[in-house]
Amino acid sequence: MDILWLAILGFLLTGSFILGGYDYGVQLALPFTARDESSRRQALAALGPFFFGNEVWLIGAAGVLFGAFPILEGTLLSGAYPLIVALLLGLVAGKSAVQLRGRTGGAPGRRVWDVLLTAGGLIPAMALGMLIGLLLTGVPLHGGHSFTLSAGEVLHPFVLLCGLTTVLVFAAHGGAFLALRAGGQVAARGAAFARRAAAWAVLAAVATAAAGLAFGVRPANAAPINAAPAIVAALTLPALLAGARAALAAARPGLAFTATAAAAGLPVVAAGLANYPYLLVSSVTPSAGLTLAESAADGATLQTLTGFGIVIVPVILGYQFFLWWAFRGRVARPDYF
Repeated sequence: MDILWLAILGFLLTGSFILGGYDYGVQLALPFTARDESSRRQALAALGPFFFGNEVWLIGAAGVLFGAFPILEGTLLSGAYPLIVALLLGLVAGKSAVQLRGRTGGAPGRRVWDVLLTAGGLIPAMALGMLIGLLLTGVPLHGGHSFTLSAGEVLHPFVLLCGLTTVLVFAAHGGAFLALRAGGQVAARGAAFARRAAAWAVLAAVATAAAGLAFGVRPANAAPINAAPAIVAALTLPALLAGARAALAAARPGLAFTATAAAAGLPVVAAGLANYPYLLVSSVTPSAGLTLAESAADGATLQTLTGFGIVIVPVILGYQFFLWWAFRGRVARPDYF
């Protein structure tokens, strides 16, 4: 039962990275792809039907973490609260800006919202990437289900590069989304932006792998990382991004978006497999790390949650498929946003 709920958690987190990833990516792409008010509103119109629904996946993952893995939830969220708070503030800023910039009459007010839009893409993307980096490097968990991050651990070169790589992957993903969903110059600029971001993301991914080899992903006294998933991810991510660039050059935005979606979700799967059976690795005391068995709720609780899960997860999937079907096709002109 605990493996089932770990799979559900991984599924929801992967979906959040893929779907929320193009939200953040579009927000990052706006300054480069939307050069006037009409094109900005067209880009936001392409995103508009999806951006709230996409965050349901992150909320669902948080709910699973709270219900099925309460020890992990309490330990991780309290210990990594600076990144969690930054993530939440970025989400609030970005979602508010998407909704409210269209209601502002003057250009100065819209410029303020545009800054918040970009920040609302950059901060969550960086925070999520750094959280993946921290999960891979391990945290200073001594026991007692609590830890405190130092500045050196948060600003570790590998952790920062994980954040930077995630920002660039999401940016490429957002550009590919605009190439797929927008029309005219916005789509063309989105494709060009995605190609540039994907190229930089490849370099960042290579630099991240090099930093992991140079500095060590985690201390020698920590539980060893499962090398195979990490190696496969390090090789697959640049290949997916290179494939996205080639697809955009061939004017195949759907294929490019599929490739960037796979690239956006890959870090969650890779981190989970690289750490298994640990959900939270201790960088100081290997025995203090939280394994799956230690982190999961008791069997009765998981069995009760399963009754809700078999209803809620299909509803989330159905809602997402319906959105993409209902709003299929390109957005040719600005609307409410």
